[in-house]
Amino acid sequence: MYKKRYASRKIRGKLRVCKYLSANRSLKQYVPKTVFFSLYNLQMMLDRFDMVYVKPNIGSLGIGICKLKRIDSGFELYEIVHKSQIRRTYDSVADIYKHLKKQGGRRLIIQKGISLDKVNDCPYDIRAMVQRKPGGRWVCTGFMVKVGGRNKIVTNYYQGGAIYSMSKLGSEQGLSDEETEEQVKKLKRVALRISRTLSRRRRGMHELGIDFAYDKQQQLWVLEVNSNHPQFHPLKKLDRSAYNRMKRFAASYGRRDAK
Repeated sequence: MYKKRYASRKIRGKLRVCKYLSANRSLKQYVPKTVFFSLYNLQMMLDRFDMVYVKPNIGSLGIGICKLKRIDSGFELYEIVHKSQIRRTYDSVADIYKHLKKQGGRRLIIQKGISLDKVNDCPYDIRAMVQRKPGGRWVCTGFMVKVGGRNKIVTNYYQGGAIYSMSKLGSEQGLSDEETEEQVKKLKRVALRISRTLSRRRRGMHELGIDFAYDKQQQLWVLEVNSNHPQFHPLKKLDRSAYNRMKRFAASYGRRDAK
């Protein structure tokens, strides 16, 4: 795990971030129901939703993420182990709980599963990078679209995904330039609202990587907010001006190792 050595504080834990955002009336609509991992909560979530994700409360790169869904014969579990995706089937929730409980002792959370919108038959989500210079206001410095492989449960670049610009995403989906621009404007509005909300809870933050997703009905969701060393280096070849802007902001608060 990367240890931060520069002046930008962080909010530790996905569950805490979800609670902070859900407490805001205007942001609650974007937050999938998220609870801590227990046998009771696992049963409750599977009774309520056909699909859930189980994730490390603190983690990155898609490692340790599981997708769990009901099937006719019981339950189907997909796990990310290092860079491999493994499928298992189970008869009962108790058996799933026992299996996941043995996985490394990390604190886990359970989140409502989102059936992600697709581009070229692959699921995607959108990373919004939001930064501010010390003493300055929050600015959305750019976006990158993380496109997962076919049948993959995560979109992370580390797990073999591709990176698109917002304009390429719009073009591949047949959107006009005006429709893509309206989408970008909405993402910026929500991203800045998230940044202001979280920075009131934790002073001294200068950067956030906010992962948005659209579901198949085009409803917008916030999947995760990363305040610990959010990555933007894949943009270097795709959108050099956005990458350079992010790097300038990062350097202003001491993150000089950004590539």
